[in-house]
Amino acid sequence: MRGPVSYLYAIALGSNRPHGRFGRPANVIEAAIARLDEEFGLFDASPIILNTAQGGAGRDFANAVVLLQSSRAPTDLLRRLKSIERDFGRRTGRRWGQRVLDLDIALWSGGGFRSRHLTIPHRELAYRHFVLEPLATIAPGWRIGATTVRHLAYRLARRTPRG
Repeated sequence: MRGPVSYLYAIALGSNRPHGRFGRPANVIEAAIARLDEEFGLFDASPIILNTAQGGAGRDFANAVVLLQSSRAPTDLLRRLKSIERDFGRRTGRRWGQRVLDLDIALWSGGGFRSRHLTIPHRELAYRHFVLEPLATIAPGWRIGATTVRHLAYRLARRTPRG
């Protein structure tokens, strides 16, 4: 008899608002990584990178990506991640507003997934250097269709000069 199927997930983390207990956004990301490790046990975590805000988000972001293993289905994992966001003080509001913590499922080992509230791979993944850059440090060979994370990150870096 086989046990439950286990999936590998790439979870993108972002913060651009200080937290009363953890402090600056980079510290919020560190605390969130510790929380995810405590709940799921992490395979790996990327370095934390600092990024300028996009859209109407206001303050600059701290971002990272973690790889975790779970037998939860994507929608169940998403519910758990949203609960963790609330535990960190995340409140619903403007789509591009400031946030203490944002947790998104970027990829999973089950391939493509689509439901009313979730699409995997994340719809904007190919355009988000703040996800691809840290993801490429821990899972460069993860295939997304016919390409890899490393290749997507390279293409995006060539398209969007920074500085």
